[in-house]
Amino acid sequence: MKIKNYKGKLLFVCGFLSLQVLAQPAPPSEKQLQEATQFKKQIKTDLDRVFTFLDTNTPAAIIDNKTGNKITDYRKIDANSKFEEGRFGLVTYEWGVTYSGMLRVAEITNDRKYADYVFERMRLIGETYPYFKIINDKTGNSGLRALITPKWLDDCGSMGAAMIKTSLANPELSPLLRPVIDNAFNFVMYKEYRLYNRLLARKRPMMNSVWLDDMYMGIPILTYMGKLIEKDNPTFTDTLYNESALQIELFQQKLWIPEMKLFRHGWIESMKEHPSFFWGRANGWALLAMCDVLDILPENHPQYGEIMALFLEHLRSIVTLQSGKGSWHQLLDRNDSYLETSATAMYTYCMAHAINKGWVDPLVYEPLARSAWKAVSTMINAQGEVENTCVGTGLAFYPAFYYDRPVSVNAAHGYGPVLLAGAEMIALLENRYSNK
Repeated sequence: MKIKNYKGKLLFVCGFLSLQVLAQPAPPSEKQLQEATQFKKQIKTDLDRVFTFLDTNTPAAIIDNKTGNKITDYRKIDANSKFEEGRFGLVTYEWGVTYSGMLRVAEITNDRKYADYVFERMRLIGETYPYFKIINDKTGNSGLRALITPKWLDDCGSMGAAMIKTSLANPELSPLLRPVIDNAFNFVMYKEYRLYNRLLARKRPMMNSVWLDDMYMGIPILTYMGKLIEKDNPTFTDTLYNESALQIELFQQKLWIPEMKLFRHGWIESMKEHPSFFWGRANGWALLAMCDVLDILPENHPQYGEIMALFLEHLRSIVTLQSGKGSWHQLLDRNDSYLETSATAMYTYCMAHAINKGWVDPLVYEPLARSAWKAVSTMINAQGEVENTCVGTGLAFYPAFYYDRPVSVNAAHGYGPVLLAGAEMIALLENRYSNK
């Protein structure tokens, strides 16, 4: 009997393995390879158009506000000194995402200009920081006030994470950026307002408000700081990984709506009822934050599996709400709200990234990601501007607020997600369709 059972089990295992072999996707055909090559070229063309627009419209220089002259000797920085104005600011939370997107494009495509864009501006920030700090300490304000004396997460969380990513990509810049990074990190870790249970919170629009946006503004900087110091201080790295996991758990407790498998935008402690509005970009911030954490958190971390399960459940719910045009609505579950670009780009990135990391089935998610990118690409106009992006949005508890938010090519929130999405789509096509 033992021999027969053993043979039976062996036959079952061999049969199962045969099915597994049969289930493997066939090598791409020549037609698929050609189509993928063309698709990659189209994506890169779109990204280059966005890059040219941003590079032209975000100068990296310090000027005298009175004369308009450029300041090259940073020791001469004074109360009249400021960053030269462009279409977008260089140290905003939106630009933290843009720097991350530029770095990802450079990593995937080996196109040096994207990395140089980041390194040039990060070097400018690092080199001028000590001099602006002198002015800031005297007057309470300066061209780098947000990074020197941050008031809330928007001032430094996203930028801090981007500076850490820059330091990891270019270690030569690490000593220059480390004082700025440390200041941003210390604010998020020790000074930002929190609820009694340590959940990152705000005092606006009312005391003890929890915003879904803050998953991205507050968590990745903690996780990436752990990565930055893991060799020098592994014990504190563990602390930061645990803090990152705790924050995700706490946001889930307040904002996750199980029956929808989506996050509501906000929660306010003093309210007896907590209306749920599923704002597209806020859900994008949550997915981006979990992607960043899952990229860094060791797989043997006690909460890794729980975070992955939440990410996958969230992503699966998101994709069921994709419109026939490939994009998503401003309020995800309300099809009469407008189709919005920044959220669509965020979801495109997260789907493609999940495929590239092996977290989801490419047969299911690749067509969705392709459709989503094609929708994003139609929003990149001839000048490289990203259209149909919702402007900065506060927290509200009635639907008309979200329906009526304007869209603008000057909404900086669209550019970083588009760069991230395009880079990840190129990586997807290279991974899935090659002769290797």
